[in-house]
Amino acid sequence: MIPTADSAPFANLSPDLIVDAVEAAGFPSDGRILALGSYENRVFQVGLEDADPVVVKFYRPGRWTDLAIAEEHAFARELAAAEIPVIAPLDLPPEEDLGEGPVPVFGGFRFAIYPRRGGQWPELGTEDDRQWIGRFLGRIHGVGATRRFEHRARLSPQAMGRESVAYLLSEDRMPDYISHRYERVTGELLDLVESRFEHAGTLRYLRIHGDCHRNNVLWTAAGPHFVDLDDCMTGPAIQDLWMLLAGRASEIRTQLAEILEGYSQFSEFDPIEATLIEALRALRMVHYAAWLARRWHDPAFPQAFPWFGEVRYWERHVAELEEQLMALESED
Repeated sequence: MIPTADSAPFANLSPDLIVDAVEAAGFPSDGRILALGSYENRVFQVGLEDADPVVVKFYRPGRWTDLAIAEEHAFARELAAAEIPVIAPLDLPPEEDLGEGPVPVFGGFRFAIYPRRGGQWPELGTEDDRQWIGRFLGRIHGVGATRRFEHRARLSPQAMGRESVAYLLSEDRMPDYISHRYERVTGELLDLVESRFEHAGTLRYLRIHGDCHRNNVLWTAAGPHFVDLDDCMTGPAIQDLWMLLAGRASEIRTQLAEILEGYSQFSEFDPIEATLIEALRALRMVHYAAWLARRWHDPAFPQAFPWFGEVRYWERHVAELEEQLMALESED
């Protein structure tokens, strides 16, 4: 039975359970466990006897269905089969101890095991680096466009924006004087976001990484690779490009042009999608606050984000949304 989200979704995920899951999958462990940075799920490096360590990911109960997780794994394996440097989960033996569904289960937790791969977060400080990651993303999207997800999320202003705002307002987390400002600014902001999407017309939606910021890329001498596709979704190509950009507007334009120089060698890009960058930034800002609120019952979140929920946090958050509203208005 898969446990559903509760006040402590990973309370039963003990060191013994972690080791037992890895061994049930056919990997004799030496008992060494190192927790890796992850809040949505729980991820550990587990030492093996006479072999390199593996990385095991335990999925947050209640977040994804079995079929949605199976699509993530299938997409990663499809990319790896195309010789794209994405780290796909290892194929595990059909053991009774791992359940009978499309995703391995142990101790009530769905999980996946990956080979360990090193690397560092990319600086993307040179034109060559930006073209390189552009080629990489172009190859991913080339594969992503060949078929569709049936069970993964679809990017939309409604899902990321309107639903996030409605959740936060229903939670009554903000003082009244802030919630009134928040409701006003998000209403105006999301009106503009939706108008940007309408202006862009019919976009090409494909299978994408979905959360493609620099912390989700590891860079080695051989180039970039992704180690996780946990947030893969259906969306426009620009969603996987804009979070790699930084700096002033002129710098962002230059960086995007250099990424697209590499990207266009493997996949087509509609220039109209570039008009969605600030709209997508606004959606991410709104969605991130709601994500923290939705996960606050998990004891790891108050420990990692102690500032969330304080009055000064909401004051700053609303001020940043007002700045983003002005940025969108200035594009008109």
